[in-house]
Amino acid sequence: MASTETQPTTSDPRPDAEKATSAATTTAARETPAPGSDLAGLEAGLDALDTHATARPALREVLRRKVLPPVLAVVLVLALWQAAFALGLKPDYQLPSPLMVWDALAEEWYKGTILGVVWQSVSRGALGFGVALVVGTPLGLLVARVRPVRAAIGPILSGLQSLPSVAWVPAAIIWFGLTNATIYAVVLLGAVPSIANGLVAGVDRIDPLHLRAGKVIGARGLRGVRHVLLPAALPGYIAGLKQGWAFSWRSLMAAELIATSPELGVGLGRLLDTGRSYQDMPLVLGAILLILLVGIGIELLVFAPVERRVLRHRGLLR
Repeated sequence: MASTETQPTTSDPRPDAEKATSAATTTAARETPAPGSDLAGLEAGLDALDTHATARPALREVLRRKVLPPVLAVVLVLALWQAAFALGLKPDYQLPSPLMVWDALAEEWYKGTILGVVWQSVSRGALGFGVALVVGTPLGLLVARVRPVRAAIGPILSGLQSLPSVAWVPAAIIWFGLTNATIYAVVLLGAVPSIANGLVAGVDRIDPLHLRAGKVIGARGLRGVRHVLLPAALPGYIAGLKQGWAFSWRSLMAAELIATSPELGVGLGRLLDTGRSYQDMPLVLGAILLILLVGIGIELLVFAPVERRVLRHRGLLR
């Protein structure tokens, strides 16, 4: 009779706790997706969505989107202007053609005076705006961070900002006479309130969490202003700077138009008043166009690049 031998079952000699740990590790390894699995691919795709492409747009696209629209607008304005002149809506001494205005500016160019006139106004505006920046920035910080100062000065700054700059010209003439101090005083009174109020608005929009985080890491006093407060308030501050420049440029033109003296030289405002005195409408319109072009040029060459850089750095612009 054949006997059947039973092989003994080999048991795992490890303790139960070690067995459980080994089983959990094996299960976790099975549940963890391999680098090539669908879940890993989904995670990679989500990471790719967070990465913005920074490819430079083509020159043709830049011309189509940024250059062509203003060029078409200028062409349309010139066409309507020429049509109004051709239809005789006003006499030519009141409404000259674009060509007549161009001839007036070309005559000033041939005299060799137009660059000096533009530089006189631009240099005054830049110097006055620089001084307004030095005065308006600490004033804005003081109003924004000290409540008693805000209660006392805040309404005054808002009132000064709404006051027409030309209203300061007669008072400045009485205070300083027909000197450059009169022009700079008008520019300062026009620009400082806008710069200060812009900075106050920027500080008011800062998340309080950022300010508390700055205090935790030791950014207090001037360090906090430099590294936390000003960077966080930068968008509102830049908006205030743009408005401050607009007010300073308008204040400068008002001062040059009213305060006339040989000691003050000839700026764009003085050129405009000269055209009015001689009833030279082409020269008047030419001076207005130069004032407009300088304002647009400062905006496009100075403030617009700075604003785009700040917005792009904060992820608000691509």
